[in-house]
Amino acid sequence: MDDFNDKIAVVTGGGSGMGREIVRQLAAAGARVAACDLSMDGLEKTEALVREDHPDAEILTFRADVSSETDLEGLRDAVCQTFETEHINLLFNNAGIAGGGSMFTASRESWERTFDVTWSGVYLGCRVFLPLLAASTEGYVVNTSSVNGFYASIGPDRPHTAYSAAKFAVKGFTEALMTDLQINAPHVKAAVVMPGHIGTGIVRNTMRAQVGEPTPEEAEFLVAAQEMFETTAPMTAAEAARVILDGVRAERWRILVGDDAVELDEKVRADPENAYQAGFFTLLG
Repeated sequence: MDDFNDKIAVVTGGGSGMGREIVRQLAAAGARVAACDLSMDGLEKTEALVREDHPDAEILTFRADVSSETDLEGLRDAVCQTFETEHINLLFNNAGIAGGGSMFTASRESWERTFDVTWSGVYLGCRVFLPLLAASTEGYVVNTSSVNGFYASIGPDRPHTAYSAAKFAVKGFTEALMTDLQINAPHVKAAVVMPGHIGTGIVRNTMRAQVGEPTPEEAEFLVAAQEMFETTAPMTAAEAARVILDGVRAERWRILVGDDAVELDEKVRADPENAYQAGFFTLLG
């Protein structure tokens, strides 16, 4: 799929970060795009940016919690009605939040909310939209995992269980889905995206989407992470979106985003037995 012109795309988490930039770049390439997010303010800004650059772009925004199948079914119905279609060509299961770092100190609600959005949102997105992808003449499902989908650590001094478990699930599911598609819908391809450190609003989104108050440890981490993610990231969300869409055009199934992701992947593969030893983290550039 090297041409997105007139393709119909669905992007979750389209109200900020990589999701917003994927929407903008797809619209620039002539695609008809539906974006969902929990934040209507974010979606309205995404739509305004698209229309500022491309006044005639066809874009649908829809508030949805991706952990709710009912919400995603509402998005599906809106896509079919708005674009007068019974198929889509591209599905970007991009939405995700952090939180639930520890099985000991994080609340169960925080842990399960993180897992439900970051993993179940991908699973339910596929459940709801795969029939529309299968109804197309060519389709692509693109699931966003993370470097934490192959390396379940952000350092030896901080647990990272819920997010890592969810991203591992996304990676494994996508790899298994490839065979399922080859047998049952060979014209539909799948890709797993594994970004490194990207300048996105995931921390703000996490604070908005989580249930209950964070523990003092979580609150401290979120404040520090917000500063790090938005001011020190080596790659912008727009650059990351470009890498992702180039990967789809090249029909790659495994899309590493960022030099840090490539480096970490190489080092974990080279020495998996020692990947979780305290000294391993100091080897990373």
